[in-house]
Amino acid sequence: MDTLKTDFILNAKGLACPMPIVKTKKAMDQLNAGEVIEVQATDKGSKADIKAWAESTGHQYLGTIENENVLKHYLRKATNDEIKTEKKHPVVATNEELQAKLDANESIVVLDVREEAEYAFNHIPNAICIPLGKLEEQFNELDKQAEIFVVCRTGSRSDFAAQKLAENGFKNVTNVVPGMSDWNGKTTTFHK
Repeated sequence: MDTLKTDFILNAKGLACPMPIVKTKKAMDQLNAGEVIEVQATDKGSKADIKAWAESTGHQYLGTIENENVLKHYLRKATNDEIKTEKKHPVVATNEELQAKLDANESIVVLDVREEAEYAFNHIPNAICIPLGKLEEQFNELDKQAEIFVVCRTGSRSDFAAQKLAENGFKNVTNVVPGMSDWNGKTTTFHK
């Protein structure tokens, strides 16, 4: 079953986070309630992003089919009574605020929710890498009382991750914006 009947196909191939989400939001606005969209993307992180975005807005994430390096994400547009107001995590810090905490050697956890390949080539020293798509199954690796600063490339995935952490009892979570796309502090790479 390579093709499913859909009402709209969105081409987001070749685009990196947050563009697949931005394009999906615009396309969803044009659909009628109950209609199904197929979002075609090549960004490996888009599966976790689109699933998290759908959960935060009330739209139904149906699933993803991978076909020759193209991820086909299927979403059903929610009816008016199913739609949630899209939330943002309320506690936000700038890159500079995070850098100041790191410079002061404060006892904080930097959680990088980008894909492992993104993390491997460039990350904040001592940051923990748990990709957004694996976060729920790895909650137990994090201390619920710790002061956690969540980073990604642009602040979009980290926003979803911060919301998930807060919903699951983590008390002190901050989303870092804009994140690694504009990080001027020290970075390191992963060496085997």
